[in-house]
Amino acid sequence: MRRRDFIKAVAGSAASWPLAARAQQPQRMRRIGVLGGVSEDDTEGQARQAALRQALQKLGWIEGRNIHLDYRLRSGGIEEIRRMAAELIALGPDVIVVTGAVNVEALQRVTRTIPIVFVSLIDPVGAGFVESLAQPGGNTTGFTAFEYGISAKWVELLKEISPTVTRVGVLREQGSPTGIGLWAAMQGAAPSLGMDLRPIGIRNGPDIERGVTAFASGPGGGLIVTVSRVAILHRSLISSLAARHGLPAVYTYRYFVMAGGLMSYGPNFNEQFRGAAGYVDRILKGDKPADLPVQAPTKYELVINLKTAKPQQLHSSADEVIE
Repeated sequence: MRRRDFIKAVAGSAASWPLAARAQQPQRMRRIGVLGGVSEDDTEGQARQAALRQALQKLGWIEGRNIHLDYRLRSGGIEEIRRMAAELIALGPDVIVVTGAVNVEALQRVTRTIPIVFVSLIDPVGAGFVESLAQPGGNTTGFTAFEYGISAKWVELLKEISPTVTRVGVLREQGSPTGIGLWAAMQGAAPSLGMDLRPIGIRNGPDIERGVTAFASGPGGGLIVTVSRVAILHRSLISSLAARHGLPAVYTYRYFVMAGGLMSYGPNFNEQFRGAAGYVDRILKGDKPADLPVQAPTKYELVINLKTAKPQQLHSSADEVIE
């Protein structure tokens, strides 16, 4: 080989070394924290996490290959929440997916830099988590569940499904600002429908049993179950009490109907987790939460359980009928 050709060959080979080395390098492992509102053995919590993982996988993020998911799924009080939030932050995640206002608050107490994507939150502006829906600012953005005004629709649906209802027991978690906002919207709708609202404050299972049983002692009763961690954890108890006392009930999410409840009207929770995966993907690729607008549901689902009742007048408008 001539000297000139030899030099070219060596130079060409050397130029290819960095490319070959890069090709052999494993993908950078990105870390995603998940702070949830229900315990790990809860079927609803499992469905949410499955929806998130599947959506991430479709976007090219494979658990164990290029992402690692750190779960902290709670079932305790505020101190446990804050401990779990601190644990997640200490792991140095690239982004955190979170449900529940108390969980978002706990995370924001310990970080204003790590990106946070919330799911199914109500009034994040009023809670102070974001500056506005269009321009969240800071390190937090995500997906809202609904506006407070949706609770007026729950009142209307309850009257439609059971015209004889005149007394409405409203289950709401004590101390929850969400419950206060939903209650105010219901109060605006109930009088014109001839319905009297009665709050039933709940903190645990015994509260639910006592409150519903006492309310059911009067005539013309029906229930509206607002969303809360307590209601989610005890959804089977609530639906069984409603059935036992013959109380028609309207719930927030589909999984209450799957637990035996009569009817729900609200967004699809798993769809919101799939949307959160899209925001996680964008953040991992360089977008900032401050520039990602908070998104609201584009559709609400009416789901009816035929095993609990047969409300024929609503069948045509139902998005899903569970048999």
